[in-house]
Amino acid sequence: MKKIWIVSVVFVLTAGCSSKAVYEDIQRNNRQECNSVPPAQYEECVERSNKPYEEYERERRAVVGDN
Repeated sequence: MKKIWIVSVVFVLTAGCSSKAVYEDIQRNNRQECNSVPPAQYEECVERSNKPYEEYERERRAVVGDN
């Protein structure tokens, strides 16, 4: 629930920002959340939170068919 609240706040605060800025803010928050996972899962958590925006956008476009 905490994570959903944080993401919601980020969206509200960054309403005028670009999609890339919003994505990077969410990823930063996700990396901070990695500090609360067990040590054995930390590296995997951080890795999931380090995907560059350009890679995310390519994957998103491939899924939704947006060119």
